[in-house]
Amino acid sequence: MCFLLRITSIETVKREKKKTQERGEKQREKEKRVFRGSPMNSSDEMPGVGGEIAAPPGPPPPPPMNIHHHKLHRVVMHPTFFWGKNAEILFSGWPGTRTGMYVLSLVFVFVVSVLVEMLSHSQLIKSSTNSLLGGAAETIIHGVRVGLAYMVMLALMSFNAGIFIVAVAGHCLGFFLFGSRVFRNKSPAPQRNSAPDLPSMSC
Repeated sequence: MCFLLRITSIETVKREKKKTQERGEKQREKEKRVFRGSPMNSSDEMPGVGGEIAAPPGPPPPPPMNIHHHKLHRVVMHPTFFWGKNAEILFSGWPGTRTGMYVLSLVFVFVVSVLVEMLSHSQLIKSSTNSLLGGAAETIIHGVRVGLAYMVMLALMSFNAGIFIVAVAGHCLGFFLFGSRVFRNKSPAPQRNSAPDLPSMSC
């Protein structure tokens, strides 16, 4: 009797080992199929995971077209002088990549440079003006001149070579017209109070 029980227990242990090996082989096959990307049936669910297998993450979605378009036309800030119309001067996105707007920005900087020289060398206030009113007018003219001069300076900080050239040309033309001896009063007797309203600007 004991011998029969012993044989039965041995056979039971063998069957359990065989079932364990079969389950291990099935599990390995399922894992191989998951790594290969093959779909799994509902009967091939992995045990112990609630009957579900998480799908592998897919590729990220492509970026929106408008973002890609913006990157292609983005204006690059340069830390050194450069030639080209793709610049950003004074205002965000201006002149951008448009040729017409770039030409307009060149004209604008040129005119502002001429105005700075005109205000620096012109006599716009009469000598007979009241001291208080004359001082207020000089202060206003000085504020306008400083604002225009700083605007030219900020435009030059774009490091665009074209902007630099027109700024220098505008200052030269303005000095030639309003500050040089070519257009000064050539009367032999020097006039009093013939000095400009504002003192020269210091760098």
